[in-house]
Amino acid sequence: MQAYHDQQALIDAIQLTLNKFIAEFSDIPENERDLRLAGVERTPGEMLAYNVGWTALLLDWERQEKAGLAVQTPAPDYKWNNLGGLYQEFYAQYANENLAALQRHLIDNVAAITKWLATLSNAEFFDPGQRQWANNTAQWPLWKWVHINTVAPFRTFRTKIRKWKRVRKETFTD
Repeated sequence: MQAYHDQQALIDAIQLTLNKFIAEFSDIPENERDLRLAGVERTPGEMLAYNVGWTALLLDWERQEKAGLAVQTPAPDYKWNNLGGLYQEFYAQYANENLAALQRHLIDNVAAITKWLATLSNAEFFDPGQRQWANNTAQWPLWKWVHINTVAPFRTFRTKIRKWKRVRKETFTD
């Protein structure tokens, strides 16, 4: 896993990978938002909903802890070893949002995450044990939690949406 020397390095990586991921949607028509293709795990709408959902959860974990609430990760009624239902919840929650709205949600969530990251001390950023929610399963530093909920899926899903576009072209131009 990539490591970061400070908060700005992670912020830069988040912005770069987000911009590349979002750019992939510029040529996808709205009427293909929910087009399921053989050999591709998710639709374009589901790919965006997945990322909106996880970034929203990350922000919610921090908000709950700051409010003095007990945080249940990944989410109430879900365990880390069975996330399929949580993904379905994300898809259902954002099912009526068009691609542009989903992109705006994701951009807004990322803006809130990067604003929050800029406020962290070096100890909060680098040292495990700085947040209870970050210790529930794996005792990771905050940067690692942020990375696995932003940079890593933005990269992964950029590859997935590119595959979706390739399969779509092959399916409908032959």
